[in-house]
Parts: sequence; structure tokens; C-alpha cells
Amino acid sequence: VQLQASGGGLVQAGGSLRLSCAASGRIFGFSDMGWYRQTPEKQRELVAIVTSGGTSNYADSVKGRFTISRDNSKNTVTLQMNSLKSEDTAVYYCSYRSSFGTWPIYWGQGTQVTVSS
Repeated sequence: VQLQASGGGLVQAGGSLRLSCAASGRIFGFSDMGWYRQTPEKQRELVAIVTSGGTSNYADSVKGRFTISRDNSKNTVTLQMNSLKSEDTAVYYCSYRSSFGTWPIYWGQGTQVTVSS
């Protein structure tokens, strides 16, 4: 599975950004697609994830501000980030994994999001 992420950049606090990611290669019939983020001070953490059935989960820190969505016909996932805070600054990684079994998590290349206060 190959993941190509786009979006990210520099934005002022309170602003918005959109991240997109497209999966290609071996596509599972049932999969979870999501976004994680990492800073030099923290381990990689889950931001949001959505199943192929449309069920989503969010980290408490982004609930009400971020929205994850996916298009199964295009194997894409999008993260709309609103009301951004300086603590959202991180490298964001797209993820893809089968919903079943013990398949590994596949990662995108990472995209920098910087929120200036």
C-alpha cells in the first residue's frame, strides 16, 4: 500500500487547514484510514480515524474542531482542521490498515502543520 499525503503548511491560530491522503496498491475491502501526528517531544499519537463503513473516532484534544471523512471509491481520506491551536503543530501522518487480521499499519510520508500564535 502506498499513501500520498498533501496539504499542511503554516497558519495562524484560529485558522483552518485541510489534509488529504490517497491510498494505492493493495487495497483491502475493509480498512481503517486515519491521521496521526508527532512532535519531537511526543510519541506519535492518533488524531482521527475512520472505517470504511464511516465510523470515526477522534482524540479528545481535537473533538469539535477536526473532521475526518473518506471516499471509498477513490481510497482517499481527508482531515479538515478548524480552530487550529499552537499545540496542533506537528508532523501529520496518514495511515491505512486492514480492519481485520494482523496486517501492519501503512504510513504516508508525513506533512508539516505549523500553527503560529
